[in-house]
Amino acid sequence: MDLTTHIRAVPDFPKPGILFRDITPLLAEPAAFATAIDRLAEPWQADGIDAVAAVEARGFLFAGPLAVKLGVGIIPVRKPGKLPAETISYRYDLEYGSDTLEMHKGILAQKARVLVVDDVLATGGTAEACVRLIESAGATVAGCSFLVELGGLGGRERLTGQRIESVLHY
Repeated sequence: MDLTTHIRAVPDFPKPGILFRDITPLLAEPAAFATAIDRLAEPWQADGIDAVAAVEARGFLFAGPLAVKLGVGIIPVRKPGKLPAETISYRYDLEYGSDTLEMHKGILAQKARVLVVDDVLATGGTAEACVRLIESAGATVAGCSFLVELGGLGGRERLTGQRIESVLHY
């Protein structure tokens, strides 16, 4: 199945000059969504993944079914104040300001092999922060998996040293 036919290009969103790759048509089509999950899982089937880390918010859409397919649990990585128990956090810089990601303290076993999952790899800032957060918990990042990778924005370079698997490339 050609998944690119289920990705809508939206010009000038969220601002003029940006060509936004909208995944909602893929999510709305059961066969396309199932194929996307299969393709996300395939490279990791034999890698001994212990958990899938889901990056808020669209990463949740893919990480849940992917974790089920891999037979592992899911670790939500969220913005501050969204998790109910004690958390650990990682603060990172953005082009204009900073942001923070959190996950529950003690949710990962030491040396657990974790797969970071998100919908899109663009500049890589959020994915890199998620990697650093997982590493700070004593776990190992097995790699990063994305439905869409946008070339030319530096995301892959920002994740140097990490195995990166992307289903679609633009």
